[in-house]
Amino acid sequence: MIRRADLNDVTLLQYIGKKTFDDTFGNTCTKEDMRGVLELYFNTAQVTSELMDKHDNFFFFEEDGIVKGYLRMNAKHDCPLEPYKNHKSIELVRLYVLKEFHGAGVANNLMDYAHQFARNEGYDCMYLSVWEYNFRARGFYEKHGFINSGIENDFPLGSTPQTDLWFIKVL
Repeated sequence: MIRRADLNDVTLLQYIGKKTFDDTFGNTCTKEDMRGVLELYFNTAQVTSELMDKHDNFFFFEEDGIVKGYLRMNAKHDCPLEPYKNHKSIELVRLYVLKEFHGAGVANNLMDYAHQFARNEGYDCMYLSVWEYNFRARGFYEKHGFINSGIENDFPLGSTPQTDLWFIKVL
């Protein structure tokens, strides 16, 4: 089951957000940088603010009372890719699955839901930023019809420089 997160989910979103982000990127930067990034993105005030924002949309994949993954989509910004700036677009900001549930179809269910949500809300374009060396995620997004634009996006983790790539999908 996929359900929308609400203000009652602040602690849950902090937990799953920190855990999945650290599992994914913890070995790509210093422990100090990771602590700072997790505090920046998943502190109580930040998560509460995001959950209250009408442009931010968080959804959990839950099965047998266990949350196995989540996604975040937001429509705060125009698509950063020039040919798509005039499209009604939404950013897929996060799609993360707890590592013990990798390969169980959770990510596919979340992605299908993201497409359905975007179309139902009238968006005609979805975009995302993915770390250049996250080949598993890149392959997943390509499998779901996203195209690597080749345009880079600086996304440092604290003082550790990292580069993301913009991916795009016309719905």
